[in-house]
Amino acid sequence: MTTISQANPAAAETEPLPEQQLRPRSYWPFVLPALIVVLAVIVFPWVFTIWMSLNEWKVGSSTAFVGLANYLRLPTDPRFIEAIGHTLLYTVLSVVFPVIFGTLAAVVFHAQFPFRGFLRAVFIMPMMATPVAVALVWTMMFHPQLGVLNYLLSLVGIPPQLWVFHPATVIPSLVLVETWHWTPLVMLIVLGGIAAIPTEPYESAKIDGATHWQMFRYITLPLIAPFLFIAAMIRTIDAVKSFDTIFAITQGGPGSASETINLYLYSVAFVYYDLGYGSAIAVVFFALIVVLAAVLLYLRQRTLWTEIGGGA
Repeated sequence: MTTISQANPAAAETEPLPEQQLRPRSYWPFVLPALIVVLAVIVFPWVFTIWMSLNEWKVGSSTAFVGLANYLRLPTDPRFIEAIGHTLLYTVLSVVFPVIFGTLAAVVFHAQFPFRGFLRAVFIMPMMATPVAVALVWTMMFHPQLGVLNYLLSLVGIPPQLWVFHPATVIPSLVLVETWHWTPLVMLIVLGGIAAIPTEPYESAKIDGATHWQMFRYITLPLIAPFLFIAAMIRTIDAVKSFDTIFAITQGGPGSASETINLYLYSVAFVYYDLGYGSAIAVVFFALIVVLAAVLLYLRQRTLWTEIGGGA
């Protein structure tokens, strides 16, 4: 008995547990394919772009290391400074107007009326079209002689406009396209927020004699503020890096009146073939987008909308 009792503990120590038998010896065979894809698709292109930005490299010529010369050139480049202004103006207008009109559309489509579902489907159809297709349609509509927009203006006695063919009106005209295209997205986001609001506050407000505007101002608007912020954040990140719509309609013209950072980057790298300077613009532009996204996410985290009633 003594021998058996002494042998059993040793056998129990050396015998592997069932969990240990099933557990793989290494997780690297599972992680390595994904790691290779990330390195090849994300990490390497950015490392290579940063390396190019530190060199003077034009297509057809050899590279020459110049350090930070391409970055130091940016603050003295008037076209780059102008592109920053165009990008800011385009972004602000492309966020404000879709948020305003999308909120109004969400309030309208939340009400009960005949054919509401059908009209909702019609309203969101612009969002389903590709940006290039939308740009081609609006390019024909913007035509000074043959466009339908000037024809509609003539019906009410307004003289024809040059729209995207004049430096003073090109960015507002592009914002019109952006507003028409992405207002449905804001409407869907805000409509989901309105549908989540309980009916009790509205019933109490009606008993107290509140008007429709007062109910919207003091009940609806504060409760959908998180959804408005999310919609504005999505639109901001999307508008600041917009390229396809602007390029298809104006290609940055007339002159450089609608040239954003994205379009200037394209011109430098693929029209003038200055890959080193274009890479520097790409790195700076990417850093600006990262900072903007970080600020927006920080503001979202600082808000306490999700902790209403939590004593915060």
